Amino acid sequence: MAHATVTRAVRFRRGITLPILLLLVWEVSSRTGFADPRFLPSLEDVALTAKRELFDNNLIGELGSSLMRNIAGFLIGCVISVVFASVLALSRTADRLIMPTFNGVKQISLLAWIPLISVWFGFGEQAKIVFVALAAFIPIVLNTYEGMRNAPIDLMEVGRALRFNARQRVWRILLPSAMPSIATGVHLGLIYSWLATVGAEYFLAVGPGIGGLIIAGRERFDMALVMVGVFILGIVGFLLNRLASALEAHLLRWRPKAGS
Repeated sequence: MAHATVTRAVRFRRGITLPILLLLVWEVSSRTGFADPRFLPSLEDVALTAKRELFDNNLIGELGSSLMRNIAGFLIGCVISVVFASVLALSRTADRLIMPTFNGVKQISLLAWIPLISVWFGFGEQAKIVFVALAAFIPIVLNTYEGMRNAPIDLMEVGRALRFNARQRVWRILLPSAMPSIATGVHLGLIYSWLATVGAEYFLAVGPGIGGLIIAGRERFDMALVMVGVFILGIVGFLLNRLASALEAHLLRWRPKAGS
């Protein structure tokens, strides 16, 4: 236990070394005039801007709008992707007809869908949620499909011997067997959906959200405000990654640990 605590402390110190050095270089460059403070404001200016936005300009509301948009799109994409992957894994006909096209479509850049989404769903909240759902959809489908297709043959034989129908095969064999892959897909989907949330706010109609905050800072040439938005994006992205890791560990807690 003590060894594990020491190891975590060492990893933490190593992890924060580079960010601290970068912040020091940033502050020195801004204070000494090596970098133009109009383009690289001091950390004090960024902190004061963050305080102003927090107490005077509803920064919490902006962040809440982005998170709600992210959660809605992620959940929609998660449900649809698991159902879609289950159909492909269960039906050889669907697999042969759909999977080649899907493998081609997944190569298209996510941002390339924005013009189509804006035409089909407009520029409002609905379009943003659809874009976020699409970002979560692809990694979850791929991982769920691979996990189900690689279900142990002996378990599938038991299911046939017990005359399981399609629903029973999914709930009692395929989903439990694919859970490690699904957890990985959900982890990736949660990260991609957050990136897509910011992209949707930036490229679609400006509205409440961190993306809109960054756009406002750009248009006013307020780089401190832009930096506040960038910091928030990084912090939330880091926390979502930790949340996804914890969720993945919880879903897979039944697996024996390596070396045990």
